[in-house]
Amino acid sequence: MTVISRSPQDPDDVVLETAEAGRDAVLAAAARARTAYAGWAAAPATVRSAGLVAAADAVAGATDELAALVVREVGKPVTEARGEVARTVGILRYYAQAALLPEGDVLPAPDGRSLLHTRRRPRGVAGLVTPWNFPLAIPVWKAAPALAYGNTVLLKPAEEAPACAQRLAELLSAALPADVLTVLQGGGETGAAVVDVADVVSFTGSEAVGGIVRRAAAERGVPAQCEMGGQNASIVLPDADIDAAAAAIAGAAMGYAGQKCTATSRVVVVGDAAGFGERLAAAVESLAFGDPGDPKTALGPVISEQARDAVVDAVAEAEKAGARVLTGGTATGPGWAVAPAVVVDVPDGQRLLREEVFGPVCAIVGVPDVDAAVAEANAVRHGLVAAVFTRDLALGLELPGRLHTGMVKVNAPTSGVDFHAPFGGSKSSSYGPREQGLAAKELYTETVTVTITP
Repeated sequence: MTVISRSPQDPDDVVLETAEAGRDAVLAAAARARTAYAGWAAAPATVRSAGLVAAADAVAGATDELAALVVREVGKPVTEARGEVARTVGILRYYAQAALLPEGDVLPAPDGRSLLHTRRRPRGVAGLVTPWNFPLAIPVWKAAPALAYGNTVLLKPAEEAPACAQRLAELLSAALPADVLTVLQGGGETGAAVVDVADVVSFTGSEAVGGIVRRAAAERGVPAQCEMGGQNASIVLPDADIDAAAAAIAGAAMGYAGQKCTATSRVVVVGDAAGFGERLAAAVESLAFGDPGDPKTALGPVISEQARDAVVDAVAEAEKAGARVLTGGTATGPGWAVAPAVVVDVPDGQRLLREEVFGPVCAIVGVPDVDAAVAEANAVRHGLVAAVFTRDLALGLELPGRLHTGMVKVNAPTSGVDFHAPFGGSKSSSYGPREQGLAAKELYTETVTVTITP
Protein backbone atom coordinates (compact mmCIF):
# COMPACT_ATOMS: atom_id res chain seq x y z
CA MET A 1 0.00 0.00 0.00
CA THR A 2 1.10 3.56 -0.72
CA VAL A 3 0.30 6.83 1.06
CA ILE A 4 -0.13 9.69 -1.41
CA SER A 5 -0.32 13.29 -0.23
CA ARG A 6 -1.80 15.93 -2.56
CA SER A 7 -1.90 19.67 -2.11
CA PRO A 8 -5.47 20.84 -1.42
CA GLN A 9 -5.00 24.03 -3.43
CA ASP A 10 -3.67 22.04 -6.40
CA PRO A 11 -4.75 18.38 -6.24
CA ASP A 12 -2.46 17.55 -9.18
CA ASP A 13 0.53 18.45 -7.01
CA VAL A 14 1.73 15.25 -5.33
CA VAL A 15 3.64 16.33 -2.22
CA LEU A 16 4.81 12.87 -1.15
CA GLU A 17 4.32 9.26 -2.11
CA THR A 18 5.52 6.80 0.53
CA ALA A 19 5.03 3.19 1.51
CA GLU A 20 2.53 2.31 4.22
CA ALA A 21 3.92 0.62 7.32
CA GLY A 22 2.22 -2.74 7.74
CA ARG A 23 1.73 -4.62 11.00
CA ASP A 24 5.11 -6.36 10.74
CA ALA A 25 6.86 -3.00 10.28
CA VAL A 26 5.02 -1.61 13.32
CA LEU A 27 6.01 -4.62 15.44
CA ALA A 28 9.65 -4.24 14.38
CA ALA A 29 9.63 -0.52 15.17
CA ALA A 30 8.07 -1.22 18.57
CA ALA A 31 10.79 -3.75 19.36
CA ARG A 32 13.47 -1.19 18.52
CA ALA A 33 11.66 1.45 20.58
CA ARG A 34 11.59 -0.87 23.61
CA THR A 35 15.31 -1.45 23.31
CA ALA A 36 15.93 2.30 23.05
CA TYR A 37 13.61 2.91 26.01
CA ALA A 38 15.98 1.25 28.46
CA GLY A 39 18.68 3.82 27.84
CA TRP A 40 16.43 6.83 27.32
CA ALA A 41 14.40 6.30 30.50
CA ALA A 42 17.56 5.77 32.54
CA ALA A 43 19.30 8.83 31.12
CA PRO A 44 19.57 11.86 33.45
CA ALA A 45 16.80 14.39 32.97
CA THR A 46 19.44 16.88 31.87
CA VAL A 47 20.24 14.62 28.91
CA ARG A 48 16.62 14.40 27.82
CA SER A 49 16.28 18.15 28.29
CA ALA A 50 19.34 18.80 26.14
CA GLY A 51 17.92 16.55 23.43
CA LEU A 52 14.71 18.55 23.29
CA VAL A 53 16.62 21.84 23.22
CA ALA A 54 18.63 20.54 20.26
CA ALA A 55 15.41 19.43 18.58
CA ALA A 56 13.93 22.91 19.10
CA ASP A 57 17.02 24.49 17.56
CA ALA A 58 16.75 22.18 14.55
CA VAL A 59 13.10 23.05 13.96
CA ALA A 60 13.77 26.77 14.39
CA GLY A 61 16.57 26.56 11.84
CA ALA A 62 14.18 25.04 9.30
CA THR A 63 11.36 27.57 9.81
CA ASP A 64 11.06 28.72 6.19
CA GLU A 65 11.20 25.19 4.82
CA LEU A 66 8.65 23.82 7.28
CA ALA A 67 6.22 26.71 6.85
CA ALA A 68 6.31 26.31 3.07
CA LEU A 69 5.70 22.57 3.42
CA VAL A 70 2.70 23.13 5.71
CA VAL A 71 1.24 25.59 3.19
CA ARG A 72 1.74 23.16 0.33
CA GLU A 73 0.59 19.96 2.02
CA VAL A 74 -2.42 21.05 4.11
CA GLY A 75 -3.29 24.47 2.66
CA LYS A 76 -2.68 26.42 5.87
CA PRO A 77 -2.22 30.17 5.21
CA VAL A 78 1.46 31.02 5.37
CA THR A 79 1.13 33.43 8.31
CA GLU A 80 -0.53 30.71 10.39
CA ALA A 81 1.96 28.14 9.11
CA ARG A 82 4.87 30.22 10.36
CA GLY A 83 3.04 30.64 13.66
CA GLU A 84 2.69 26.88 13.91
CA VAL A 85 6.41 26.39 13.42
CA ALA A 86 7.09 28.94 16.16
CA ARG A 87 4.65 27.15 18.46
CA THR A 88 6.36 23.84 17.74
CA VAL A 89 9.69 25.34 18.78
CA GLY A 90 8.11 26.79 21.91
CA ILE A 91 6.59 23.44 22.89
CA LEU A 92 9.94 21.69 22.59
CA ARG A 93 11.66 24.34 24.69
CA TYR A 94 8.88 24.24 27.30
CA TYR A 95 9.15 20.48 27.81
CA ALA A 96 12.93 20.67 27.83
CA GLN A 97 12.50 22.68 31.02
CA ALA A 98 9.57 20.60 32.31
CA ALA A 99 11.88 17.58 32.31
CA LEU A 100 13.90 19.29 35.08
CA LEU A 101 11.00 20.09 37.42
CA PRO A 102 10.40 18.16 40.67
CA GLU A 103 8.96 14.74 39.94
CA GLY A 104 7.23 13.86 43.21
CA ASP A 105 6.41 14.71 46.82
CA VAL A 106 7.85 13.90 50.24
CA LEU A 107 5.16 12.79 52.71
CA PRO A 108 5.19 12.37 56.50
CA ALA A 109 6.39 8.87 57.40
CA PRO A 110 4.26 6.96 59.94
CA ASP A 111 7.32 5.91 61.96
CA GLY A 112 8.90 9.36 61.96
CA ARG A 113 12.16 7.91 60.60
CA SER A 114 11.54 6.63 57.09
CA LEU A 115 11.62 8.61 53.87
CA LEU A 116 8.16 8.29 52.32
CA HIS A 117 8.03 9.86 48.90
CA THR A 118 6.61 9.57 45.39
CA ARG A 119 8.38 9.42 42.06
CA ARG A 120 7.16 9.40 38.47
CA ARG A 121 8.03 6.54 36.15
CA PRO A 122 7.64 6.69 32.33
CA ARG A 123 5.10 4.30 30.81
CA GLY A 124 7.32 2.86 28.08
CA VAL A 125 6.50 3.12 24.37
CA ALA A 126 4.00 5.90 23.58
CA GLY A 127 1.79 5.38 20.55
CA LEU A 128 0.69 8.72 19.07
CA VAL A 129 -1.95 9.06 16.34
CA THR A 130 -2.23 12.62 15.03
CA PRO A 131 -4.38 14.64 12.57
CA TRP A 132 -3.45 16.73 9.55
CA ASN A 133 -4.68 20.18 10.56
CA PHE A 134 -1.71 20.97 12.84
CA PRO A 135 0.85 18.67 11.20
CA LEU A 136 3.77 19.94 13.29
CA ALA A 137 2.32 21.27 16.55
CA ILE A 138 0.06 18.35 17.50
CA PRO A 139 2.67 15.63 16.94
CA VAL A 140 5.10 17.66 19.02
CA TRP A 141 2.70 18.56 21.83
CA LYS A 142 2.22 14.81 22.24
CA ALA A 143 5.78 13.65 21.59
CA ALA A 144 7.65 16.34 23.54
CA PRO A 145 6.19 15.50 26.99
CA ALA A 146 6.39 11.77 26.25
CA LEU A 147 10.09 12.15 25.49
CA ALA A 148 10.77 14.61 28.30
CA TYR A 149 9.51 12.13 30.88
CA GLY A 150 11.51 9.21 29.48
CA ASN A 151 9.21 7.41 27.04
CA THR A 152 10.04 6.46 23.48
CA VAL A 153 7.59 7.32 20.69
CA LEU A 154 5.86 5.67 17.75
CA LEU A 155 4.12 8.40 15.74
CA LYS A 156 1.39 7.57 13.19
CA PRO A 157 0.57 10.83 11.37
CA ALA A 158 -2.49 11.52 9.25
CA GLU A 159 -2.46 10.22 5.69
CA GLU A 160 -3.07 13.78 4.49
CA ALA A 161 0.16 15.11 6.05
CA PRO A 162 2.92 12.49 5.70
CA ALA A 163 5.51 14.89 4.31
CA CYS A 164 5.27 17.26 7.29
CA ALA A 165 5.63 14.34 9.70
CA GLN A 166 8.55 12.86 7.81
CA ARG A 167 10.50 16.11 7.73
CA LEU A 168 9.70 16.83 11.37
CA ALA A 169 10.92 13.38 12.37
CA GLU A 170 14.15 13.87 10.44
CA LEU A 171 14.86 17.08 12.34
CA LEU A 172 13.97 15.64 15.74
CA SER A 173 15.68 12.31 15.25
CA ALA A 174 18.97 14.03 14.44
CA ALA A 175 18.86 15.50 17.96
CA LEU A 176 17.83 12.29 19.73
CA PRO A 177 19.26 8.78 20.18
CA ALA A 178 18.37 6.16 17.58
CA ASP A 179 14.86 4.67 17.72
CA VAL A 180 13.66 7.06 20.43
CA LEU A 181 11.25 8.56 17.88
CA THR A 182 9.89 6.61 14.89
CA VAL A 183 7.33 7.73 12.31
CA LEU A 184 5.09 5.04 10.84
CA GLN A 185 3.17 6.18 7.77
CA GLY A 186 -0.18 4.68 6.87
CA GLY A 187 -3.91 4.62 7.40
CA GLY A 188 -6.27 2.98 9.81
CA GLU A 189 -4.56 -0.40 9.88
CA THR A 190 -1.23 1.20 10.74
CA GLY A 191 -2.85 3.26 13.47
CA ALA A 192 -4.56 0.18 14.91
CA ALA A 193 -1.25 -1.67 14.98
CA VAL A 194 0.40 1.22 16.84
CA VAL A 195 -2.41 1.24 19.42
CA ASP A 196 -2.05 -2.54 19.82
CA VAL A 197 1.67 -2.38 20.74
CA ALA A 198 1.89 0.86 22.76
CA ASP A 199 2.12 1.14 26.55
CA VAL A 200 0.29 4.48 26.46
CA VAL A 201 -1.81 5.99 23.66
CA SER A 202 -2.65 9.56 22.65
CA PHE A 203 -5.04 10.18 19.77
CA THR A 204 -6.49 13.26 18.09
CA GLY A 205 -9.11 12.85 15.38
CA SER A 206 -12.73 11.96 14.80
CA GLU A 207 -15.18 10.86 17.46
CA ALA A 208 -15.79 7.55 15.67
CA VAL A 209 -12.12 6.56 15.45
CA GLY A 210 -11.45 7.88 18.96
CA GLY A 211 -14.08 5.48 20.27
CA ILE A 212 -12.28 2.57 18.61
CA VAL A 213 -8.94 3.70 20.04
CA ARG A 214 -10.12 4.06 23.61
CA ARG A 215 -11.90 0.68 23.55
CA ALA A 216 -8.81 -1.03 22.15
CA ALA A 217 -6.62 0.56 24.81
CA ALA A 218 -9.07 -0.33 27.57
CA GLU A 219 -9.15 -3.97 26.48
CA ARG A 220 -5.36 -4.08 26.83
CA GLY A 221 -5.38 -2.14 30.09
CA VAL A 222 -3.16 0.69 28.88
CA PRO A 223 -3.88 4.38 29.54
CA ALA A 224 -5.30 6.38 26.67
CA GLN A 225 -6.12 9.97 25.86
CA CYS A 226 -8.44 10.87 22.99
CA GLU A 227 -9.25 14.33 21.67
CA MET A 228 -12.27 14.07 19.36
CA GLY A 229 -13.34 17.47 18.15
CA GLY A 230 -15.85 20.11 19.08
CA GLN A 231 -19.01 21.93 18.05
CA ASN A 232 -18.10 25.13 19.78
CA ALA A 233 -20.47 27.96 20.67
CA SER A 234 -19.83 31.65 21.19
CA ILE A 235 -22.46 33.39 23.32
CA VAL A 236 -22.99 37.07 22.54
CA LEU A 237 -24.83 39.01 25.26
CA PRO A 238 -26.64 42.31 24.60
CA ASP A 239 -24.03 44.39 26.46
CA ALA A 240 -21.09 43.04 24.45
CA ASP A 241 -18.92 45.13 22.16
CA ILE A 242 -20.69 43.84 19.06
CA ASP A 243 -18.11 44.88 16.48
CA ALA A 244 -15.26 43.39 18.52
CA ALA A 245 -17.26 40.19 19.04
CA ALA A 246 -18.02 39.90 15.32
CA ALA A 247 -14.36 40.34 14.40
CA ALA A 248 -13.20 37.78 16.96
CA ILE A 249 -15.83 35.23 15.96
CA ALA A 250 -15.15 35.70 12.24
CA GLY A 251 -11.51 34.81 12.78
CA ALA A 252 -12.33 31.92 15.09
CA ALA A 253 -14.93 30.46 12.74
CA MET A 254 -13.17 30.93 9.42
CA GLY A 255 -9.42 31.09 10.08
CA TYR A 256 -7.69 28.22 8.26
CA ALA A 257 -11.06 27.50 6.64
CA GLY A 258 -12.58 26.53 9.99
CA GLN A 259 -10.40 23.42 10.18
CA LYS A 260 -9.61 23.58 13.88
CA CYS A 261 -11.26 21.57 16.63
CA THR A 262 -11.54 24.87 18.55
CA ALA A 263 -13.22 26.79 15.70
CA THR A 264 -16.51 28.53 16.43
CA SER A 265 -19.31 26.73 14.60
CA ARG A 266 -22.32 28.20 16.44
CA VAL A 267 -23.12 31.70 17.68
CA VAL A 268 -25.84 32.04 20.30
CA VAL A 269 -27.11 35.61 20.40
CA VAL A 270 -29.22 37.00 23.22
CA GLY A 271 -31.22 39.66 21.45
CA ASP A 272 -30.93 40.72 17.81
CA ALA A 273 -29.63 37.57 16.11
CA ALA A 274 -30.30 38.82 12.58
CA GLY A 275 -28.52 42.11 13.24
CA PHE A 276 -25.49 40.32 14.64
CA GLY A 277 -25.58 37.95 11.68
CA GLU A 278 -25.24 40.86 9.27
CA ARG A 279 -22.25 42.19 11.21
CA LEU A 280 -20.63 38.77 11.33
CA ALA A 281 -21.19 38.25 7.61
CA ALA A 282 -19.54 41.59 6.90
CA ALA A 283 -16.59 40.65 9.12
CA VAL A 284 -16.26 37.30 7.34
CA GLU A 285 -16.40 38.94 3.91
CA SER A 286 -13.54 41.23 4.95
CA LEU A 287 -11.23 38.26 5.52
CA ALA A 288 -8.79 37.61 2.70
CA PHE A 289 -9.79 34.37 0.96
CA GLY A 290 -7.65 32.62 -1.64
CA ASP A 291 -4.04 31.55 -2.11
CA PRO A 292 -2.63 30.21 1.21
CA GLY A 293 0.85 31.24 0.09
CA ASP A 294 -0.15 34.92 0.21
CA PRO A 295 0.70 36.47 3.62
CA LYS A 296 -2.60 38.41 3.54
CA THR A 297 -4.76 35.28 3.19
CA ALA A 298 -6.79 34.22 6.22
CA LEU A 299 -8.37 31.13 4.67
CA GLY A 300 -7.73 29.01 1.63
CA PRO A 301 -9.04 25.59 0.59
CA VAL A 302 -10.29 22.81 2.82
CA ILE A 303 -8.26 19.62 2.93
CA SER A 304 -10.15 17.49 0.40
CA GLU A 305 -13.03 17.23 -2.04
CA GLN A 306 -15.03 15.31 0.58
CA ALA A 307 -14.47 18.08 3.14
CA ARG A 308 -15.59 20.72 0.64
CA ASP A 309 -18.72 18.75 -0.26
CA ALA A 310 -19.60 18.27 3.42
CA VAL A 311 -19.70 22.03 3.96
CA VAL A 312 -21.64 22.74 0.76
CA ASP A 313 -24.16 19.98 1.52
CA ALA A 314 -24.70 21.07 5.15
CA VAL A 315 -25.37 24.67 4.09
CA ALA A 316 -27.72 23.55 1.32
CA GLU A 317 -29.62 21.28 3.72
CA ALA A 318 -30.09 24.12 6.20
CA GLU A 319 -31.23 26.52 3.47
CA LYS A 320 -33.74 23.96 2.17
CA ALA A 321 -35.10 23.61 5.71
CA GLY A 322 -35.73 27.37 5.92
CA ALA A 323 -32.41 28.91 7.03
CA ARG A 324 -31.01 32.05 5.41
CA VAL A 325 -27.48 32.03 4.02
CA LEU A 326 -26.04 35.51 4.50
CA THR A 327 -22.80 34.78 2.70
CA GLY A 328 -20.80 31.91 1.21
CA GLY A 329 -21.43 28.20 1.20
CA THR A 330 -20.56 27.56 -2.45
CA ALA A 331 -17.64 25.65 -3.94
CA THR A 332 -15.01 27.85 -5.54
CA GLY A 333 -11.26 27.85 -6.13
CA PRO A 334 -8.36 27.36 -5.93
CA GLY A 335 -8.45 23.60 -5.38
CA TRP A 336 -10.90 22.37 -2.76
CA ALA A 337 -12.02 25.82 -1.62
CA VAL A 338 -15.48 26.75 -0.36
CA ALA A 339 -16.59 30.31 0.31
CA PRO A 340 -16.97 30.89 4.08
CA ALA A 341 -20.62 30.71 5.10
CA VAL A 342 -22.71 32.50 7.72
CA VAL A 343 -26.21 31.04 8.18
CA VAL A 344 -29.09 32.40 10.30
CA ASP A 345 -32.56 31.15 11.25
CA VAL A 346 -31.33 27.56 11.25
CA PRO A 347 -34.14 25.20 12.35
CA ASP A 348 -33.48 23.09 15.40
CA GLY A 349 -32.13 19.63 14.60
CA GLN A 350 -30.18 20.70 11.52
CA ARG A 351 -26.69 19.30 11.09
CA LEU A 352 -25.14 22.76 11.40
CA LEU A 353 -26.46 22.98 14.96
CA ARG A 354 -25.86 19.43 16.17
CA GLU A 355 -22.88 17.96 14.27
CA GLU A 356 -19.30 19.04 13.69
CA VAL A 357 -18.92 20.24 10.10
CA PHE A 358 -15.18 20.69 9.79
CA GLY A 359 -14.99 23.72 7.55
CA PRO A 360 -15.70 27.45 7.13
CA VAL A 361 -19.34 27.63 8.21
CA CYS A 362 -21.02 29.26 11.19
CA ALA A 363 -24.67 29.07 12.25
CA ILE A 364 -26.37 31.82 14.28
CA VAL A 365 -29.16 31.14 16.75
CA GLY A 366 -31.25 33.73 18.62
CA VAL A 367 -32.42 33.12 22.19
CA PRO A 368 -34.41 35.28 24.66
CA ASP A 369 -32.14 35.27 27.70
CA VAL A 370 -28.92 34.10 29.33
CA ASP A 371 -30.39 30.85 30.64
CA ALA A 372 -31.59 29.90 27.17
CA ALA A 373 -28.16 30.78 25.77
CA VAL A 374 -26.45 28.44 28.20
CA ALA A 375 -28.94 25.67 27.40
CA GLU A 376 -28.38 26.08 23.65
CA ALA A 377 -24.61 26.15 24.01
CA ASN A 378 -24.74 22.92 26.03
CA ALA A 379 -27.20 21.16 23.69
CA VAL A 380 -24.59 19.15 21.74
CA ARG A 381 -22.61 15.96 22.35
CA HIS A 382 -19.29 17.76 22.25
CA GLY A 383 -17.86 19.98 24.96
CA LEU A 384 -14.46 21.29 23.95
CA VAL A 385 -14.52 25.09 24.25
CA ALA A 386 -17.03 27.93 24.51
CA ALA A 387 -16.74 31.71 24.41
CA VAL A 388 -18.76 34.43 26.12
CA PHE A 389 -18.80 38.03 24.95
CA THR A 390 -19.99 40.49 27.60
CA ARG A 391 -19.00 43.60 29.53
CA ASP A 392 -20.69 42.23 32.67
CA LEU A 393 -17.97 41.03 35.04
CA ALA A 394 -20.42 39.01 37.13
CA LEU A 395 -21.60 37.03 34.10
CA GLY A 396 -18.03 36.66 32.90
CA LEU A 397 -17.24 34.95 36.19
CA GLU A 398 -20.48 32.96 36.46
CA LEU A 399 -20.99 31.46 33.01
CA PRO A 400 -17.75 29.42 32.76
CA GLY A 401 -19.09 27.28 35.59
CA ARG A 402 -22.37 26.64 33.76
CA LEU A 403 -20.97 25.75 30.34
CA HIS A 404 -20.24 22.06 29.84
CA THR A 405 -16.90 22.48 28.12
CA GLY A 406 -13.32 21.85 29.13
CA MET A 407 -12.27 25.39 28.21
CA VAL A 408 -14.08 28.73 28.31
CA LYS A 409 -12.96 32.06 26.85
CA VAL A 410 -14.46 35.39 27.93
CA ASN A 411 -14.20 38.18 25.35
CA ALA A 412 -11.78 36.07 23.33
CA PRO A 413 -12.15 33.68 20.37
CA THR A 414 -12.72 29.97 20.90
CA SER A 415 -9.73 29.16 18.71
CA GLY A 416 -6.18 29.36 19.99
CA VAL A 417 -4.64 27.47 22.90
CA ASP A 418 -1.68 28.01 25.20
CA PHE A 419 0.75 25.09 25.24
CA HIS A 420 1.61 25.67 28.91
CA ALA A 421 -2.06 25.28 29.98
CA PRO A 422 -4.15 22.08 30.14
CA PHE A 423 -6.04 21.36 26.92
CA GLY A 424 -9.12 19.16 26.59
CA GLY A 425 -12.88 18.99 26.72
CA SER A 426 -15.81 17.20 28.28
CA LYS A 427 -18.59 14.91 27.02
CA SER A 428 -17.76 13.44 23.58
CA SER A 429 -14.87 15.81 22.94
CA SER A 430 -12.28 14.18 25.17
CA TYR A 431 -11.38 11.00 26.99
CA GLY A 432 -8.62 10.58 29.54
CA PRO A 433 -6.33 13.15 31.14
CA ARG A 434 -5.60 16.58 29.70
CA GLU A 435 -2.97 17.37 27.11
CA GLN A 436 -0.30 20.08 27.22
CA GLY A 437 1.21 21.98 30.11
CA LEU A 438 2.28 20.06 33.18
CA ALA A 439 -0.98 18.09 32.96
CA ALA A 440 0.67 15.95 30.28
CA LYS A 441 2.70 14.22 32.99
CA GLU A 442 -0.46 12.41 34.15
CA LEU A 443 -0.67 10.47 30.89
CA TYR A 444 2.97 9.78 30.15
CA THR A 445 4.07 8.74 33.65
CA GLU A 446 2.74 6.73 36.56
CA THR A 447 3.23 7.40 40.26
CA VAL A 448 5.50 5.14 42.32
CA THR A 449 5.27 5.42 46.11
CA VAL A 450 8.61 4.67 47.79
CA THR A 451 9.39 4.07 51.47
CA ILE A 452 13.02 3.95 52.59
CA THR A 453 13.47 2.84 56.18
CA PRO A 454 16.90 3.08 57.88
